[in-house]
Amino acid sequence: MPFSRFGLYSSILRAVQAKGYAEPTPVQVETIPAVLTGRDVIASAQTGTGKTAAFALPIINRLGPHRAGGARVLVLEPTRELAQQVADAFREFAQFTDLHVDLIQGGVGYGKQRSALVDGADIVVATVGRLLELIDDHAVKLDQLQVLVLDEVDRMLDMGFIDDVKAIVGRCPHKRQTLFFSATIPGTIEEVARFAVRDPIRISIGRVRTVPASVKHEMYPVSAALKFPLLLALLEKTEYRSVIVFTRTKEGADGIVARIKRAGHSATVLHGDRSSGQRKASLAGFKDGYYEILVATDIAARGLDLSEVSHVINYDIPMTPDDYVHRVGRTGRAAASGDAFTLYTPRETGAVQGIERFIRAEVPKRKLESFDYNAAPPRPEPEEGGVLTTAPRAQAQPKRPSDDGWHETTVGAGKKKKRPVAAAAPAQPNSPPRPKQKPKQKQTQKKEPNRGFLAPKKGKSFAHRKGGQHR
Repeated sequence: MPFSRFGLYSSILRAVQAKGYAEPTPVQVETIPAVLTGRDVIASAQTGTGKTAAFALPIINRLGPHRAGGARVLVLEPTRELAQQVADAFREFAQFTDLHVDLIQGGVGYGKQRSALVDGADIVVATVGRLLELIDDHAVKLDQLQVLVLDEVDRMLDMGFIDDVKAIVGRCPHKRQTLFFSATIPGTIEEVARFAVRDPIRISIGRVRTVPASVKHEMYPVSAALKFPLLLALLEKTEYRSVIVFTRTKEGADGIVARIKRAGHSATVLHGDRSSGQRKASLAGFKDGYYEILVATDIAARGLDLSEVSHVINYDIPMTPDDYVHRVGRTGRAAASGDAFTLYTPRETGAVQGIERFIRAEVPKRKLESFDYNAAPPRPEPEEGGVLTTAPRAQAQPKRPSDDGWHETTVGAGKKKKRPVAAAAPAQPNSPPRPKQKPKQKQTQKKEPNRGFLAPKKGKSFAHRKGGQHR
């Protein structure tokens, strides 16, 4: 089925052709006609299914030419990267029209964003926090809003934005079209949907809890002390084009990317503590092939347009089974195949079982050939400033027992050595004893008898007070 069957304007079809789209995806086939009718939509689909085009194309078709007076479309996104990506997609699809698209996001200055809003924007793509700030400052007007898009709502819920989203929805006109997109729709998401939409068309593409068939995923059990050596061994023995290594924390991502670089790999990092410029540079360098490895938190697990990722490695088990599906879905996209490896320790066996129950399938467990699972833990490596993260061991440690029984062993749990007692200071050479000094006697002043307030001391007179001779 070609895109021309949807009845889109020729200017939009030209943009679709320029993007290289030939056939619509299943979510586009279901969503585009529903949005063109003007009805509210609730859609759930797996990541990488073409969801952005599914709502952007019919929205642009409905708007017509540019019109001043305030934003007519508002698209809310959970992260800056998603907001930037969706704004770029709208600009590409509207490149042969006169529509204005503005991006509102945190991490950058307010000046340009205020100026763009004053000039007039038909479509505003925004992150939640910055949009609320501009609304409170009366820099954004929503009275002319026709279409509200809530994208990646489950991610907004995970990030704690739902109350802010409800506040924004409450400031939008009651008469509007609302498009609601979420990878999963549990009970909490249903409550938000009932608050935001009216008589919606429901669309569900695929079984969201499944890992895409194009992805071959495996799990590698390993002790915590040997997790990073196993990561390096996998990178050395795997033929890859580009790899995303997922960690659970920002600090963990920074540490892993530093160690990967010291091992000779080209790598960059992506997480929420980096500035907008740094995050944009990391994504651009990874997409262009300048970096082979992207170490990231779950900020890169959803929505980002990274279509040529050949491998995903979960260095840390994700917080939820749903995040596992999104992580491994970063590979095997655009009709390509991909591989996903997950490293886990014996203590994380319960989390692995939770993932398998969630996807209703058992994930194959593997051990990497020629990797020494009984090796001694690696020596600590210096940080950027040459400072050791931990004190180096004085001698090589013996090999640990086999991990076949899956018992976590504690490294360095032996008794601590007592600190040597400081030697006493050497005695000074004999010298004649100093003579003892007699204690000083306290000098006591002789008290004079109390003569009363008016009685003068001997030799003194009050005559000067009465004009006498003694002045």
